[in-house]
Amino acid sequence: MPQYLIAFNDEWVQEHTPEELVQKSKASMAVLDEMKQAGVFVFADGGIDASTAICNVRAKDGEPVFCDGPYVETKEHLGGFTVIQAPDDESARYWAGRVAVALDWPQEVHRFPGPRRPEAVDGTNAASRS
Repeated sequence: MPQYLIAFNDEWVQEHTPEELVQKSKASMAVLDEMKQAGVFVFADGGIDASTAICNVRAKDGEPVFCDGPYVETKEHLGGFTVIQAPDDESARYWAGRVAVALDWPQEVHRFPGPRRPEAVDGTNAASRS
């Protein structure tokens, strides 16, 4: 069964009072509980912003090089996400819609491609070899 990333960009969300954030949290937790009951929930985290970045890592001469920045521009920050395992795109869209309504801010849905078949690893497929 495919897995899906339901995510929002921190820049898509207007400023909220602490009380509004508590209400949003309660509403989204109710949807996450429904996801768990439906057996589609994998993992979620909604507390991501620029303050959670711990390092930047790049490859140089085949070795990782770690530094404290630069980070992506603020407008590119992931704000939070949920990973679900759903039977199809329609189901993933349903759950993303539930999250969008609960939080009242946009969500983006990505389907993870899943494991590749061994014959696809070398860039060919069984049909082209026969």
